[in-house]
Amino acid sequence: MGLLSRISMIFSAKANAAVDGIEDPREIFDYAYEQQRQQLVRVKSALVDVATSKQQLLQQSAKLRARIPELTDQARRAVEAGREDLARIALQKKQTAAVEVETLDKQAAEVAEQERKLTLAEQQLSARVEDFKTRRASMSARYTAAQAQIKVNESLTGLGGELAELSMAVGRAEEKTERMAARASALDALIDSGTLSMPLGGDAVEAELRKIASSRAVDDELAALKASMKQAETPASTA
Repeated sequence: MGLLSRISMIFSAKANAAVDGIEDPREIFDYAYEQQRQQLVRVKSALVDVATSKQQLLQQSAKLRARIPELTDQARRAVEAGREDLARIALQKKQTAAVEVETLDKQAAEVAEQERKLTLAEQQLSARVEDFKTRRASMSARYTAAQAQIKVNESLTGLGGELAELSMAVGRAEEKTERMAARASALDALIDSGTLSMPLGGDAVEAELRKIASSRAVDDELAALKASMKQAETPASTA
């Protein structure tokens, strides 16, 4: 081993000994538990937001769906009054409402899936937090017991310095292991939760084709409405 390597090893050993003197594993356990608990709170908050968004979409869809029969009735009354222009407007609104209802239902289904994933993530993370809470209590109790035993042994053997360094080294190793486990659990929860994807952008050609289809649908429905009204009037005229 070269001189520089020996110097580096000695420096690292002294640095670790200094850190050992100020670290308390119980504080690390408490901090790790608090971080996981905060993560759980954030997941629950996101779950509430997603559930609220889904409810809003469903309400908007229901409101538009209830509007469609009203627009159909408006078109019929407009034809009866000889106002084909008004009937066309009412039927165009009906077609637009139907398209919007379909879009809202699709978005609500996507949000419902996101809610399902977040619910699963919340359940998994909650279980992990409870498990770590139990481990934290166990490790803290073990550390406290070991610390008390070391103090007793130090007073009996006079080997306080060596035993203290060994105990703190073991404590630091346990702390690092638990902290890595807590970080892995938090990252797993974030990965499992997924992300809410909402449709962005648009297609001008598709939009124009939808307008043409909507206009044709209005023409067809208007023609059918006139035919049904004419057919209803024919028996009366024959009589």
